[in-house]
Amino acid sequence: MGLLKQRTRLCWLYWSMLLLAAGSFFLMLYALMWEAGNIINLPHKRIGFYNFCLWNQMDGELQCVEFKDLMDMGVGQVELVLARLCVYTVQVLCSFSPFLIMQAQCANTREAWEVTLAVLGLSAVLLAGGLGLFLFQTWVWIHLSELSGGFMALAGAQALLLLQLFAAAMYLTWLKEVPEEGSPSPEKQPPALQV
Repeated sequence: MGLLKQRTRLCWLYWSMLLLAAGSFFLMLYALMWEAGNIINLPHKRIGFYNFCLWNQMDGELQCVEFKDLMDMGVGQVELVLARLCVYTVQVLCSFSPFLIMQAQCANTREAWEVTLAVLGLSAVLLAGGLGLFLFQTWVWIHLSELSGGFMALAGAQALLLLQLFAAAMYLTWLKEVPEEGSPSPEKQPPALQV
């Protein structure tokens, strides 16, 4: 009875990870493609990974700052490129994570789950690092009340990635407890050779 309960628990955890992977992928897709990576998307201000537009009082319109002019405003170009690279890499990793989870489930080996765990951990670190670096560089122009749906989607994707990471770690620990098909139970195993 205990073996059936453990296998049921592993099955639920597997399907939960697939749903979390789909959720994080679609949230990243929404934030980076639909919202075009904009953290703030207001009529008088648009700040994102590829846009830096502020309201010009004299012209009465939104004026976008060129990438080369961001250095004069105190925004590091290298840091901005690194933030872009980190966040957009997570989009690619999120697109592959359901396949990694399915492959690990089919292989049902510790090594396959460790690879999945490493990719999920890397995704969570890259998203947090890229978003944190971007916010640190642009914090002067950002107010918390102005953060848009793109930011909320990235924060939600981060939360789902952390839940996926936790679920994969739980799966890995429970995998050790469930004996493999065809392996003898501990009572039926031959005694160890003593020298």
